[in-house]
Amino acid sequence: MKKIFETIYDGHTITVENTWFHGERLYMNGQLQDERLGLALRGTLTGELKYDNGETKPVKVTLGGILRIHCRIFIDHSLIIPGIR
Repeated sequence: MKKIFETIYDGHTITVENTWFHGERLYMNGQLQDERLGLALRGTLTGELKYDNGETKPVKVTLGGILRIHCRIFIDHSLIIPGIR
């Protein structure tokens, strides 16, 4: 089973992919930033948004759940996507 969470933040596309057997992946604008392999009930992925002027912002994604997977996305230490399913 595969679940994809996607959002656009400040012109950047953030995609989180969760699969039962292949783990979790975080993509920024189509480029892989982080991955966790295997089956887990909870996971954390990290990356960073890069702007043309050289500025960067840290990104953290938390995934968890038993019957349903919930995804929370934090950018620059602020929650922007609260618990999407």
